[in-house]
Amino acid sequence: MSWIAVQSYYKVERNVTGLEQTIMKQERWIYLYQEKIVTKYREFPIQEVFDMSYRSMGGNGGILYLHTRQGVFSYMVSEDPRPFMEAYKLLIE
Repeated sequence: MSWIAVQSYYKVERNVTGLEQTIMKQERWIYLYQEKIVTKYREFPIQEVFDMSYRSMGGNGGILYLHTRQGVFSYMVSEDPRPFMEAYKLLIE
């Protein structure tokens, strides 16, 4: 089974020790399949995803929101997710 669309997102982890703070940015991927959307740790059946929205944060990307039966999940993106969102909308039509 191959994916229909893919969108990169990132997760920022901050570790604080007694003397220093380290910031680690991990790049991850969201995959759109015919029957599901898959992230690194979650899988959403397509019939449980109600909508997607995007909020731009100036020139530094923004936040992609997945509106699902389990709640709203946010993903920090540095690239425009509109092609991914359009692929989702075409799939559910």
